[in-house]
Amino acid sequence: MPQPPPISPEARAAALEKAAAARRQRAEIKEKLKMGSVTLPELFDQVGDETVAKMKVLTVLESLPGLGKVKARRLMEEVGIAETRRVQGLGANQRKTLLERLERSGS
Repeated sequence: MPQPPPISPEARAAALEKAAAARRQRAEIKEKLKMGSVTLPELFDQVGDETVAKMKVLTVLESLPGLGKVKARRLMEEVGIAETRRVQGLGANQRKTLLERLERSGS
């Protein structure tokens, strides 16, 4: 098995810091969704932000108040969204259907 290319300690530290910052940003976004200070449509408008774009739709839905793991998975299955789909990969129709279903369910 070939070895990965050597990386300098400085480059490794920079990569680790970048990854930690991204995790902090994702946690902050999920917390804002839980508290209701950011809505799902507002989040979808932020797709230009790399952190938002790379978040998995499932974890975003699980962060919404009133939606747990089971309801989020069921909703994604009904809309036809794969569990591994990221926010940037959602089509316009998928977003629209997702928002309509959430609005109807009152979540």
